[in-house]
Amino acid sequence: MRMIPGEPLHTVSRAEMRVFDQLRAAFSKPDQNGWFALHSLNLPRHEYKRFGEIDFVVCGPDGLFVLEIKGGRVSCHDGIWETTNRYGETERLRESPFKQAEGALHGLRRKLPSSLYNVIVVGYGVVTPDVNLLPDSAEWDRAVLADGRDFRQFEKWLERFIKHWRVKDPRKSVVTPSQLKVLQQHLRPDFEAVVPLHVSAHEIELRIARLTEDQLRLIDVVEANPRVICSGGAGTGKTMLALELAKRWCASGMKTALACHSPWLKRFIERNAVPGLIVSLAESLHVAAKRAGIERFDALIVDEGQDILNMDALAHLDSCLQGGISEGRWCFFHDTNNQSGLCGSYVPDAYEYLESICPVRIPLKTNCRNSLQILQRIQGDLDADVGNSGVGDGPAVREVCVADIDSAIQALEKELHDLVDVEGFSHGDIVVLSPLPFVQSWASSLSENLRDSISVLDDASPRNMNRHTIGFARIRDFKGLESEVVVLVDLPKPGHNEPLRSLHYVGMSRARALLSMVCC
Repeated sequence: MRMIPGEPLHTVSRAEMRVFDQLRAAFSKPDQNGWFALHSLNLPRHEYKRFGEIDFVVCGPDGLFVLEIKGGRVSCHDGIWETTNRYGETERLRESPFKQAEGALHGLRRKLPSSLYNVIVVGYGVVTPDVNLLPDSAEWDRAVLADGRDFRQFEKWLERFIKHWRVKDPRKSVVTPSQLKVLQQHLRPDFEAVVPLHVSAHEIELRIARLTEDQLRLIDVVEANPRVICSGGAGTGKTMLALELAKRWCASGMKTALACHSPWLKRFIERNAVPGLIVSLAESLHVAAKRAGIERFDALIVDEGQDILNMDALAHLDSCLQGGISEGRWCFFHDTNNQSGLCGSYVPDAYEYLESICPVRIPLKTNCRNSLQILQRIQGDLDADVGNSGVGDGPAVREVCVADIDSAIQALEKELHDLVDVEGFSHGDIVVLSPLPFVQSWASSLSENLRDSISVLDDASPRNMNRHTIGFARIRDFKGLESEVVVLVDLPKPGHNEPLRSLHYVGMSRARALLSMVCC
């Protein structure tokens, strides 16, 4: 079945996404290609609500049908309906799902021209994919309900459901292809319009949020083992997983420390840390223990571990952990790609020592930060393993190559203006990254008005907390952090030469949705 739009539209409901996939797979035979489904159709006129929204409208030769989706646990007590999501949060419904679906159908009927409504079969149904046994009731026909059992054979249920409504209204005939085309254009018309890049970029943000929920399942494996090496390229969710693990260890009563090398990353983690977690630079971990009134920590998490992979640093961590590195509880998150020359110290012998302790090794293979276009560019230009795409499509990578510094400054000026004035991004969505300090960067030579709209970030504001300004940071300082839009400057075209490869790798992989490069 053809889905309009081709991807789920603005929903965090797993149930809706599952129904979306089932509808897309249904009615795929050549003689069934007239069917289409609309996801999340807004109704400015509802029968009794000021505004309404229909989860799915399914249309084809046999009619038009409204589907109401209810995920999680569904219950009804004394006529009051409730749904409970996967987090245990319960919501009381103002009416039954069947009344919701019926009301939405009546609201939709008013939007249809009489020439269509008079000839087309209409109906409504409710889908509860997570509930297996909803009892029969006088309040609804069993044929209009798809519970968990029906959902496993969804196309067969659809066929029975459609037959149920056609039997109720046998006078109406099959809808012709031309009438279906008019119906589609009436419900959700096709038109050409320029979509600003910030719109598609923000849609990527929603997909990232969904994906990171899936990534969190790996923490169950990490939590069950005392010593773990968790490895993955930039964007595979290491810091997010480290924070979730810290939350669980702290909740169990363990004195837990999360150590890293970068002061910028430390400040970011502190702002997102859970109560009781000690966040420290690795070199100051002994000081953090004393301030907490303890000699050693019960558990240790290391983020961006490749920056402190040397024997001296490991010896220091060993002295601060109950049981030491060999017997204590720890998890070491590190990047499998070479980032030498940027910060910290990496010695292969130190990693071999960690492996000799026989920790559980968990590879992170799904990239949950970068759009497919950014991911492909990093892999193609730098031959770096940053995981498989989990985010999906996004805006194309933007690149301008110029011959001299004056041209580079002009190109950067135009790009920043275009991102804000044409593409619709907020200043706070954008971070300019450079290998150089601001005073040596092309950014310092921009026109006065544009230069005044740029804030040079520091470890106290690494995520560009001022949403009214464009951020600027050195690449090495922004390591471990990210931004919706990254503009990379003061570098030649990406390639394989070190240490420029490391600068390109870190700089390019900071962009979640849009990467722009001005190369000289």
